[in-house]
This record gives sequence, structure tokens and C-alpha cells, in this order.
Amino acid sequence: MASAMVKGGGSRLIKSVSAALGTRFYAKVATGTDIVSAAPNVSLQKARTWDEGIASKFSTTPLKDIFKDKKVVIFGLPGAYTGVCSNKHVPPYKENIDKFKAKGIDSVICVAVNDPYTMNAWAEKLQAKEAIDFYGDFDGSFHKSLDLVTDLSGALLGTRSERYIIYPP
Repeated sequence: MASAMVKGGGSRLIKSVSAALGTRFYAKVATGTDIVSAAPNVSLQKARTWDEGIASKFSTTPLKDIFKDKKVVIFGLPGAYTGVCSNKHVPPYKENIDKFKAKGIDSVICVAVNDPYTMNAWAEKLQAKEAIDFYGDFDGSFHKSLDLVTDLSGALLGTRSERYIIYPP
């Protein structure tokens, strides 16, 4: 089961990362929500190269497989290559990965409404691919199912993810 942090709360590590971000979390999902049950038929695409996509027959990863027998932290952001996401949002997770592992977290995942190829190139540019698993929510279905979308058409981005963090209890 995964639960969503709405505002404040959480472990000292989560508070440390959120303080480093200097942002508020906009999650509309109630704390304690079982994410897999809330989005039962949703799959994400792990960041990869085009050739890896072809080799995998453009496979997706069901949420239930991402969470199965694991403690997972997922954070969402509006999009790859955007200024705040690149400079302020991802770095604290990368910098604190050893602390997450020490707390028993199996994986830290970044999800955005982007294709997996863009997410892959961005992860490589940030030199974060070894620390963080990047997934594309290519059609926005994950974020829509949890009501974690926002309209950023005014910034020419269209429908995107809100900023949030989902972490185990």
C-alpha cells in the first residue's frame, strides 16, 4: 500500500527533502489511500531509449508490479526539462538517496506526464538515473486517476502533473 502526503507530516527525511524543495505539495489524495486500488488498471512506462522501447515491444509496468513487496517513494512533477523540476525538485531526492535506502525504501520514483524517452534523456542529463527510477505517464492516466493533474496550458505545457510525494506509512 502507498499513501499520499497532502501537506506537512511524514518522516524527518521527507520533511528534509520537502524543505529543500521549497515547495508545497498539492496532492488531493487522502493520506492512507491505497494507490494501487485507486488506479487499478494504470501502467507507467519506465524511462528508456527508443531501441529499448522496441526491444520491450513498448511494454508498460502495472502499478501493482511497481509496488509489489516494496517500499516505494514516488514524487511527481509537471515535466521533464522544466526549470524548477530540473534545478529544484529532482536534486534533493538524488542527494538523499542513501538516506532513503537507510530508511528501508526500496526505490525512489519520479513520474511526469512525458514519454519514457524524454524521461530517459532527462534522467541522464541530471545524472540521476542510477539513483532514481524515472517513469513516464505518457497519457496522464496515472495522474488523472488520482486527480493529480493541473492545466498548464498558459505556460504551453497542457495537462500536467501537480507536484506531490507519495510514500509508505
